[in-house]
Amino acid sequence: MPISTALVETVRQRWREYGLSILIGLIGLAAAIWATWLNLSTAWAGNSMQGTSQVNANASATEVDLPVFIPQSSETSLSRQPNLYTEFPQRPRVEVIRYTVQPGDSIFGIAKAFNIKPETVLLGNYAVLNDNPHMLKTGLELNILPVDGAYYQWREGDHLGLVARVYGVEEKEILDWVGNDLDPVNPQIEAGKWLMIPGGARALTPWIVPTIARGSAGVGSALGPGGCTGPYSGAVGTGSFIWPCSQHIISGNDYWSGHLAIDIAVGIGEPVWAADSGVVVFAGWSYGGYGNIVMIDHGNGWLTLYAHLNGVAVGCGQSVSKGQTIGWGGSTGNSTGPHLHFETRSGGGFVNPWYVLP
Repeated sequence: MPISTALVETVRQRWREYGLSILIGLIGLAAAIWATWLNLSTAWAGNSMQGTSQVNANASATEVDLPVFIPQSSETSLSRQPNLYTEFPQRPRVEVIRYTVQPGDSIFGIAKAFNIKPETVLLGNYAVLNDNPHMLKTGLELNILPVDGAYYQWREGDHLGLVARVYGVEEKEILDWVGNDLDPVNPQIEAGKWLMIPGGARALTPWIVPTIARGSAGVGSALGPGGCTGPYSGAVGTGSFIWPCSQHIISGNDYWSGHLAIDIAVGIGEPVWAADSGVVVFAGWSYGGYGNIVMIDHGNGWLTLYAHLNGVAVGCGQSVSKGQTIGWGGSTGNSTGPHLHFETRSGGGFVNPWYVLP
């Protein structure tokens, strides 16, 4: 459609009136946009330079190296290897295990190896040891309890409360022990079942050679062929003691409630000496697992005993002096290896030899 001459003339008239103003406005807008862009660019550059300066300042002061990530190729990258062996927490043992006595064993040593008390070894094996540590012998099988306590075989007619009182524990201790596998609400215990009594204890039956005084008559003969008849008189001790053999170390049982002596290391055939002067009131074989023994009455309230000797060098009623050879080291009687069972007694009672030996 042809544009009319009047419309063209109108456009020209309006451009002459407002064109200059429009042009000036566009130029101003462009200048504002350009100024804003410059300001933003300067700010970004300034922040970047400030951060770099701060890092450089810190680096120069403390010599800090910034970590750098370097991509590794598949040929050189490191990876965590799987652990094929997983460690599980060890749970306390609850079951009773069996142990075969080896040469050189002792109640004291076995107890130490399994982290229990010597009394626990006896209380766990009454059927074979009968509370007597001298019944231990090579090849004997023992019950090893998991914790200190006692091992009891249930008999027909037993009552849980009575058994608990005998061993000085609460019924709950026996019922709650996992290894006993008992119903705590309605326990049904069959005759012959063995029960672990954790913490249980009772008085041990003493197995000792009775004290024989030099003035006694006919007492020792009932204790074995080495028993002396008496009465005797003779040398009196000095009141102080020496070690009865050359070695001064324990080889077996130490002194404890079930073993009122110390076992001293001694080789077979090595001399054993009188710890003090006195009169021999027992010399030879004895009953009860001690083997060959020598007993000396020192005449001042003290008495010493030397057991498991390979042989004796003195006789009944003989006066001996301190340091005199009275026998030789051995392993006679119930013994798992050579040692000297040494006792010191005073006033009819037992004294720990460690208290009197130098």
